[in-house]
Amino acid sequence: MPRLAPFYTPGLLEAGCDEAGRGCLAGPVVAAAVVLPPRVRLPGLDDSKKLTADGRERLRPLIEQHALTWCVGIASVDEIDRMNILQAAFLAMHRAIAGLALRPQQLLIDGNRFNPYEDVPHRCIIQGDAKYRSIAAASVLAKTCRDAVMADLHEQHPAYRWIVNKGYPTADHRAAIAEHGPCVHHRTSFTLLPV
Repeated sequence: MPRLAPFYTPGLLEAGCDEAGRGCLAGPVVAAAVVLPPRVRLPGLDDSKKLTADGRERLRPLIEQHALTWCVGIASVDEIDRMNILQAAFLAMHRAIAGLALRPQQLLIDGNRFNPYEDVPHRCIIQGDAKYRSIAAASVLAKTCRDAVMADLHEQHPAYRWIVNKGYPTADHRAAIAEHGPCVHHRTSFTLLPV
């Protein structure tokens, strides 16, 4: 069972932040911000990439129920193509943070870069979703939200098999792009097909 730390700085109201979908060829980038109580018990919580889809779906309502506050933010394909994926991911994180019912005193950001949010101090933590509970919880909410978005988009565009590949650059996704061409939900700033 994973042993994630409850906080980075004891005594501060910390929000963990993570995103999902940066490496995809289609769909939005989704971020979440989560503030957890110090002693909350969420059995099985871990980095969302280490969990099964069923495990993430089981944890999602527990996180939403037990968090002091949480919010999901989204940056669209148009925003990704206009500003680049990194800046769009930061925008989605900012939107998630802005939607929290409590203002955090510190942000714990998964990764090594971040655009500061207003005057709230932040810490960038490489592989933070495998180290801190609030970041792991944010990773689960971001991933489950984005998967739901891609499932809805699959209903509109079943040829791309987003229900399976979630928009990532898999062989079957690229084969579908080669056959049908890109659609409005593809990121035109990305290399959709190998040159």
